[in-house]
Amino acid sequence: MIQLLFTVIMVEMGLTLSFVFKTPLRKLVIMGLDRAKRGRGPVVVKTVAGTIVIVLCSSLYNMARIRSRWIAEDGSGVGPNPTDQILFAGHMIETTLMGAILFLALMIDRLHHYMRELRLRRKSMEAANRHTQIRGDSGEWKNGSPDVLKCLEEETKALRLKLKQLESELDTKKKDLRDAEANAMSLSKQSEGFLLEYDRLHEENRNLRTQLQSLDSKFTHSGSKKNI
Repeated sequence: MIQLLFTVIMVEMGLTLSFVFKTPLRKLVIMGLDRAKRGRGPVVVKTVAGTIVIVLCSSLYNMARIRSRWIAEDGSGVGPNPTDQILFAGHMIETTLMGAILFLALMIDRLHHYMRELRLRRKSMEAANRHTQIRGDSGEWKNGSPDVLKCLEEETKALRLKLKQLESELDTKKKDLRDAEANAMSLSKQSEGFLLEYDRLHEENRNLRTQLQSLDSKFTHSGSKKNI
């Protein structure tokens, strides 16, 4: 267990040092971490970190138990047990190593994040400097190679084409929205007509029931008179 923890710490120290010095290894490490943070990589890392935290808490709990037993033995006049001392030292070493592993993992994650942000900022600054070198203060193009100008023209054409597509999509969406609003208005008017028709039919039904009840009462009254 301790050998495995030492191996993990050495690997993490190597990764940390690879971020410090600008070598081809740093680019490989950054690419590897980028791929590791995709897909199921974060879930695996969180699972391993959670397992290490659980084992760390277990070691701390065992150390606390051994310490409490030492206090009880000191009160009874008996010295600490050598076995308990060995176990306590082993748990302390494991706890220290696991804490170092978690700390170095956090440092590697933060260094990777900062290195990636630094690369993005450098690329954006280089692009801005390239544009400022190509375009002069007066708005005329200066010191621009034909390839760069051609590339910029192609980008401009592509952006204009994309803008036209977006405008056409926006017009289509607006038309669909107007059609939907018109349909909603017609449906609301139809529903109002249906409600009025329902009220009229309900009123007619009630009147018919009233007339039917009056006729039934007349028939029953006339039948009773005949029987008399």
